[in-house]
Amino acid sequence: MSDATLAPTRARAADTPWRLFLRRFLRHRLAVTGLAVLTVLGLLALLAPVIAPYAFDGQDLEIMGQPQPPSREHLMGTDQLGRDAFTRVLYGARVSLAVGLASALLSTLLGTLVGALAGYYRGVVDSVLMRLTDVVLCIPLLPLVILLSGMLRPNVTLLVAIIGLLGWMGTARLVRGQFLSLREREFVEASRALGGSNNRIMFRHILPNALGPIIVATTLAVGSGIMLESALSFLGLGVQPPTPTWGNLLNYASQWLQSAPWLALFPGLMILITVLSVNFLGDGLRDALDPRS
Repeated sequence: MSDATLAPTRARAADTPWRLFLRRFLRHRLAVTGLAVLTVLGLLALLAPVIAPYAFDGQDLEIMGQPQPPSREHLMGTDQLGRDAFTRVLYGARVSLAVGLASALLSTLLGTLVGALAGYYRGVVDSVLMRLTDVVLCIPLLPLVILLSGMLRPNVTLLVAIIGLLGWMGTARLVRGQFLSLREREFVEASRALGGSNNRIMFRHILPNALGPIIVATTLAVGSGIMLESALSFLGLGVQPPTPTWGNLLNYASQWLQSAPWLALFPGLMILITVLSVNFLGDGLRDALDPRS
């Protein structure tokens, strides 16, 4: 066999799963763009105290009374109280992104645990957990979140808990399906024959092979968490002023849509760009983690 024939074989053999994933992901231009945008937004949120030209509740007493349009001193204008809109959008990103990310991680952890137990043990455990999942799925999510938020008047921590504890059902169904399929594979039978415990088999052998769909579901849950937080804050049931979030900035701007539309434009654009970027990233991860691609 010639060296020319052996070269492609060696190249394919050198491809690790990580390299294959990276190559597939980089081919997805929208996903790469989404990752870049989210990275920039995350850095801006983290560095808001350094980047922001003013305090988020600082007021310019000379221009109070009427929102001011964008200018060199105030890149996104000011609100009625003389507060810099650019500063408040930056600080709002800290809360909105944190709520979206933390609630997605919480719902993923809970959904993964429920789905893993149901898919691995099957039988009575599966029936009980899946019927519980069905019951929670039957409850309209937004009205329930609005009810709980209205009763508790949540801070950031409570808001993360409410969104996370009410958003795990899709992940649970997904993980259950993965575990039902993987528990019959040869490597699981081999581990069981060697005396591996149930916990070791579930979380050391099966779970790593189910991480692809879980990662994609987590990514998409971040966008859902941001949207839900924004909706609650817009209705006045989320994080309360003076702490800015993109949602309560929109709530405040709703009374100035005619005379000061820029107050709603910039936080609305941030929500749109973030959710689109998250969805593009999720699509790219799904394609890159699909072994058939």
